Amino acid sequence: MRITHEADYAIRVTYCLAEHGGKMGAKEISEETGVTLRFALKILRKLIGSGIVRSYKGAAGGYELAKPAREITIGELIECIDGVIAINHCLCNEFDCTRIEHKSECAIRHAFGRVNAMIRDELYAIPLDQFCTPVQSEK
Repeated sequence: MRITHEADYAIRVTYCLAEHGGKMGAKEISEETGVTLRFALKILRKLIGSGIVRSYKGAAGGYELAKPAREITIGELIECIDGVIAINHCLCNEFDCTRIEHKSECAIRHAFGRVNAMIRDELYAIPLDQFCTPVQSEK
């Protein structure tokens, strides 16, 4: 399994929004993350469609997280962009095995499935706020 550049950039974009803590314009997000504006907009559309980011139109518009960073996981971001996490193509529902008639009976597929579940569980256990700078309270 390899996380695509697009999923990596989605993590950057979401992290940027979390760190900022409010609305940001697409150009500002692009500049802060190093993701081209065009690619950032494509990613933002997917994040909006998944309910991770909210958009506002107009002169005071922009983008912000639709839920707290502690409720957004790295696994959720990866699957939003790349689809279901699968370390091997035989774990995908569309896959038709040419080696065995019933893929559910394949010992190799079961082994891959166990490893895949561990990886997926670990990625879903990493909240975005884990990487954010703690807000300093005023004394």
